Amino acid sequence: MRDQKARVRRELLARRDALAHDVHARASAAVRARLSQLPEVSTARTLLAFASFGSEVALDPFLVDRIALGVGVFLPYIARMSPPWLEMMRVTDLDADLVPGRMGIREPVRRGRRPARVDRLDVVVAPGVAFDRAGGRLGYGGGFYDGLLLRLRPETPVIGVAFATQIVDRVPRDDRDVPVDMVVTEEGVVVT
Repeated sequence: MRDQKARVRRELLARRDALAHDVHARASAAVRARLSQLPEVSTARTLLAFASFGSEVALDPFLVDRIALGVGVFLPYIARMSPPWLEMMRVTDLDADLVPGRMGIREPVRRGRRPARVDRLDVVVAPGVAFDRAGGRLGYGGGFYDGLLLRLRPETPVIGVAFATQIVDRVPRDDRDVPVDMVVTEEGVVVT
């Protein structure tokens, strides 16, 4: 299973990295627009998302919009590497509240702040390398997000965001992999 996941991860990261800059920008804008229109997102008072890095869907404008609307926007940070554990904090200003963390991913400045409670989220916007139409999600391989998703209230919707090129027939997964409820791409919404 590990080798199969690694192969799919390499293939899909290469596919996503190969998107031309203008295609990436247009597709990211379309994903953000679709995401903002979902009832699960538009009515949420609290939202966990992620600070995009590399060739991921560019989410910063979406996060800024949510903050401006008064939504409690939370972003994760790596609290420990082994076993993998994510915590989250509220952010109100992406420039002031985020710093480069482990693995180069922007995360909330923790100085003087306490982690927020995961069980109070209304919706989660989750990253991924690959998704399938059955809710399968393949991350970067650390198990960080799966551990965080397991701590949510069962009714909390989890929405993956990706480019259409990241949707595959079947994501290899095992018992520790937590599925998503839907995936938003530039081409539409896949409800799982």
